[in-house]
Amino acid sequence: MEKLFVDESIVINASSAKVWEALTNRIYSDKWATEFSSGGPQFSIESDWNLGSPVLWKGQDGTVIVEGNVTALKPHKILRFTVFDVRSSERPAVTEEDGITFKLSEQDGKTTLHILQGDFSVMNDGEKYRDLSTEIWEKVLPKVKSMAEQINNRIT
Repeated sequence: MEKLFVDESIVINASSAKVWEALTNRIYSDKWATEFSSGGPQFSIESDWNLGSPVLWKGQDGTVIVEGNVTALKPHKILRFTVFDVRSSERPAVTEEDGITFKLSEQDGKTTLHILQGDFSVMNDGEKYRDLSTEIWEKVLPKVKSMAEQINNRIT
């Protein structure tokens, strides 16, 4: 079966360090993570973003909804972590490319943020979930862009 990934990019008028901050600092990640709630309870993401560390998506009451681990890390360049809905009893095998991958490449003061999420082909109705996730990332990426540009423009 063909692999199914969300594959989206956005150019951000900020350094990769500022984009990284918007992705990993809880003050900002909690703002973009809300897009994944689809009208349900708000999410927060907890992690220290070190290689092997847990990544926990929690509801407002502190219940873990999605869990994973950081599987690739090069600060300001690449961050990959697995994601498993703890409400599902099924955990498919994970390859090195699975989960959510953020790739950042900076040139001339602008950063291209590339998101890759999947592989959804291992799930029942994988195409449906890939398409739903694509819609969410199309809302998340402009939020990350806005926050990173605000961080970049603030006076320190």
